Amino acid sequence: MGCSTKNENITIISTSFPGYDFVRAITKDSNINVKMLIKPGVEIHNFEPTPKDIINIKNSDLFIYVGGDSDEWVSDILNDINKDKTIKLMDLVELTNEELKEGMEGNDEVEYDEHVWTSPINAIEIINKLKDEIIIIDSSNKELYEKNANEYIKELYDIDNKIRDIVNNSKTKEIIFGDRFPIIYFTDEYNINYYAAFKGCAHETEASSKTIAFLINKVKEDKIPVVFKLELSSGNIANTISKETNAKVLEFNSAHNITPDNFKNGITYVDIMKKNIEVLKEALS
Repeated sequence: MGCSTKNENITIISTSFPGYDFVRAITKDSNINVKMLIKPGVEIHNFEPTPKDIINIKNSDLFIYVGGDSDEWVSDILNDINKDKTIKLMDLVELTNEELKEGMEGNDEVEYDEHVWTSPINAIEIINKLKDEIIIIDSSNKELYEKNANEYIKELYDIDNKIRDIVNNSKTKEIIFGDRFPIIYFTDEYNINYYAAFKGCAHETEASSKTIAFLINKVKEDKIPVVFKLELSSGNIANTISKETNAKVLEFNSAHNITPDNFKNGITYVDIMKKNIEVLKEALS
């Protein structure tokens, strides 16, 4: 299918990687300009937009943001943006509360987990709804956007099937995160139990000796072979647990942001989930 000349000036901005990648997949082979606001490798929770960023957002045809703790700054500019031109990812799926699990740092404050895309099933729902919004903006390429979305969704169903197969045939259904835990939608979807140092949107990076001791004991008692760290994390807590237990440290990627090299090489959410499948298989072995 050829590219339409009617969408040359259409710009879609996403604050973070998931929205950027989903829109990029849906609009493949069109002339829509897709931008990710937060630079690769930047800690999401510390981001502050520049005046130029805000101008670009206001001038965009569609602005996609998460809606949680990581982009609270968005609320300050929403009154200046046409609400028909904004999409909050947290509005697109059923939300789940973060949990204060046994041994975890933090408080009992009830807060929705913002990392809604970490479940491939949620990602499918998000992509379908983003596709519908993009078609409203550029109906002349409706068939292209539907085709692209369906192709990407097919890949996600394949990933979903592989994860279910791994979990159903695993020796254990428990994972340990020596880090924040932003994948509760993932573990809920596949009935995986977990223990972690912090909740998903925690700002802390240093765990107490009590929390670390709890996780070390869990790894030993439950004979857990892998302790996870997150992408862009120092891995200090996971490494400490590993030294005391000989569990292997592996990275589980929440896809909240990616490294500059991965961005340059065009990594996708699907690519990330394929890597997660491999480390999950080892962790549940």
